[in-house]
Amino acid sequence: MSIFDDAKEKWTGTINEVTIGATKAEGGTRTSVVTVGGASALPFMNFEGSTPRAPAIAMELWDCEPDDWAQPLMDAFGSVMKSPADWARKCVEEYGATMLCLKLAGTHPDFGNASPEKAAAVVKSVLKAVGVPLIIWGCDHDEKDNEVLPRCSQAAAGERCLIGTVKEDNYKTLVASCLADGHTIIGLSPIDINIAKQVNILVSEMGLPLNRIVMYPTTGALGYGIEYAHSIQERGRLAALGGDKIMSLPVICMVGAEAWRTKEAKGSLQENPAWGDEATRGIYWEVGTASTLLQAGSDILVMRHPAAVKAIQKTINELIVK
Repeated sequence: MSIFDDAKEKWTGTINEVTIGATKAEGGTRTSVVTVGGASALPFMNFEGSTPRAPAIAMELWDCEPDDWAQPLMDAFGSVMKSPADWARKCVEEYGATMLCLKLAGTHPDFGNASPEKAAAVVKSVLKAVGVPLIIWGCDHDEKDNEVLPRCSQAAAGERCLIGTVKEDNYKTLVASCLADGHTIIGLSPIDINIAKQVNILVSEMGLPLNRIVMYPTTGALGYGIEYAHSIQERGRLAALGGDKIMSLPVICMVGAEAWRTKEAKGSLQENPAWGDEATRGIYWEVGTASTLLQAGSDILVMRHPAAVKAIQKTINELIVK
């Protein structure tokens, strides 16, 4: 017996396991599923508990071609960004993605204002193109998401997608759709542990089980408030491991979106010569952001650049004790 054994934390709680995707035997068409959660200790501290499920990475794609992504991202995907189905296939077949996150950016009133019918058709095309589990993310405009996401939920019925987001004052419409169509849901809170808990309570009170809810506490990128986001996520995980059932839910983070919108990732080398190579700078920023959030307890990382995805997957493999 080591003298350090007495210093080990003794946790009573466990993070809920949440499964995304449904195979044919489960009523869907996915060729694989992803299950996250199940940890009974802080991230990668297996000497205090178990981590039966490794954190998962989802590669982000959009329903339309982005007009503001940095050149290294455009170079990584090329012309397939004009077709969500082709984009999905490239992520899976070339870059080895095990899960995808489809952002319905083109439905935003200020960025295309695509109809619910068009969005549903895109969801169907992506599901047909690949067999991995799918996260369906709205345009972050409440009124439009309440029109679009229920239609997309219906289009993907039985596939057990992860759909979001819902908020403290905007959750009933999407929760009802997920209940009807067999999906899981993402609850958003503005880096506030009390609001995060309230969202979980509101959603569960409508009848959606806690093992079908994933938390999105929002975050910033490296150098943009990430230390505060880290502390909030860590507090949530400590509460969960301490026995708080309402907080015992997996966490998702939009790593790529946050990292690649920073000036350090997108800025021109001519304007900022001291910042270094434009081809790798954003990748490093995404890797640094993802690494920090892994240590905070993130269970799903939504990432963009395939090189960053590869680096973080290697990190996860090295940190998880088999």
